[in-house]
Amino acid sequence: MSAELAVVYAALILEDDNVEITADKLQTLVSAAGIEVEPIWFSLYAKALAGQDLKALLLNVGAPGAASAGAVGAAAGGAAAADAPAEEAKEEEKEESDDDMGFGLFD
Repeated sequence: MSAELAVVYAALILEDDNVEITADKLQTLVSAAGIEVEPIWFSLYAKALAGQDLKALLLNVGAPGAASAGAVGAAAGGAAAADAPAEEAKEEEKEESDDDMGFGLFD
């Protein structure tokens, strides 16, 4: 088992028991499991998870609200993509007008 995975499992155990996630508690759980982890991982995960509601995060992973936000972003991106060809066409027209003057880049 990787060190990161062991720390994540320890954090999930603490959250499930409604215990505050701290570096010391993470280290105690991982040590009890007999897994060696560098001490930096405990403090990193404790700081990253401070103030986070892991239960809500896990329950909302595949929630429709997240998909709706993605769909809105994709729709907005599609509208921007539709505007891009029109702008390119205008730029091409300007380049053609230079050729009409009788000189070009390779003349």
